[in-house]
Amino acid sequence: MKGTLYGVGVGPGDPELLTLKALRVIREAPVVAVPAEKPEESVAYRIVRGAFPELAQKELLPVPMPMTKDRERLRASHTAGAAAVERILEEGRDVAFLTLGDPTVYSTYLYVHRLVEADGYPTEIVSGIPSFCAVAARLNMGLVEKAELLHVIPSSYPVEEALKLSGTRVLMKAGKKMGQVKEQLQGLSAQVRMIENCGMENEKIYRSAEEIPEDAGYYSLILVKDQKEQ
Repeated sequence: MKGTLYGVGVGPGDPELLTLKALRVIREAPVVAVPAEKPEESVAYRIVRGAFPELAQKELLPVPMPMTKDRERLRASHTAGAAAVERILEEGRDVAFLTLGDPTVYSTYLYVHRLVEADGYPTEIVSGIPSFCAVAARLNMGLVEKAELLHVIPSSYPVEEALKLSGTRVLMKAGKKMGQVKEQLQGLSAQVRMIENCGMENEKIYRSAEEIPEDAGYYSLILVKDQKEQ
């Protein structure tokens, strides 16, 4: 019998936001896959270890995921990752693949998931708390109410048109484009809040577009709300 691949969402950063189901699957899986060359240096690994110290004794499978938009490099890394996972599944052993936030929201895990599933292996997604929900809670504010719309935007791509949308705009993964994103936000009549490293020891909160540093880290998320919703 083939093993099952579990894509496990570990939440945005706070180990206490790891779900009971995620923790159970990780405990029961013989092998835990981590999206990094060195698993112990992965943010996802550190989150889980904060709630489950015994993770250090588990068999870990490193699955490097390069931060690039180069399609060939990405395809090669996804194919290699799927092959590594399938070797374990072929032995009849399950694999819990850790991924930040929720596996269904801009997750690189999904590429491996689809390849493994297409090759005939059983797969299952274990939902995690999305970063934008955790950020709103940390800011003690709601995301949307009544008929408001929620827009989740990958801000490493052009966001000018998306920022014109009404409702709440969630800007994720700005990365090196943070300076450009900040400039566009400063021209808006809107409530802007950002958290860098939500739930982690080095968490930082910014309460206006002007406060946002252009060199903010990768794990930064911005909430933009219409002024009338304050």
